Amino acid sequence: MIGLSKAAIREISRLKSACSESAYLRLSTQMGGCAHYLYTLSFDEVLQEGDQIFSHSPIQVVINSDCLPYLNGLFLDYSEDLIGGAFRFHNPNATYHCGCGNSFATTAPNSAEKAQCGDRLQDEVKLKISLTEY
Repeated sequence: MIGLSKAAIREISRLKSACSESAYLRLSTQMGGCAHYLYTLSFDEVLQEGDQIFSHSPIQVVINSDCLPYLNGLFLDYSEDLIGGAFRFHNPNATYHCGCGNSFATTAPNSAEKAQCGDRLQDEVKLKISLTEY
C-alpha cells in the first residue's frame, strides 16, 4: 500500500496536466547516493510486467514488484517553503537516511558509508524531484 497526501495529489495532478491523461506516476528506487538507494518519480504510459497499481483518484501510482519491498507502506507528501516545493517520502522500510537527505538504506550502513555524507537519522527525506514531462 502506498499513501499520498492531498498536497501530493494536487502537485502530481498539476505536473501531470502537461502529460497524457493516461499517464501513470511511476515510483521506484535506483542504486545511488550515500545510503544505497534514491527515490525516483516519473510519468509513464506503459505498464511493465510485475507492475502494481495503487489508485489515489485521480492519480494512479505504479510500482514494479522489484521495488515494492523497499516502498511498501510509503507515504508521499508535498510541501512548499521559501526555497520552493519538495516531495517528502515517509518510508517505514528505511532504517537510515544519509546526512544530505537524498538517499536511504534498508539496513544500517557501516561507518565508512556514514562518513560519506554524515550520520543523521531522520524520519523523512526531503527531495526536490524533477518529474519527467513529455
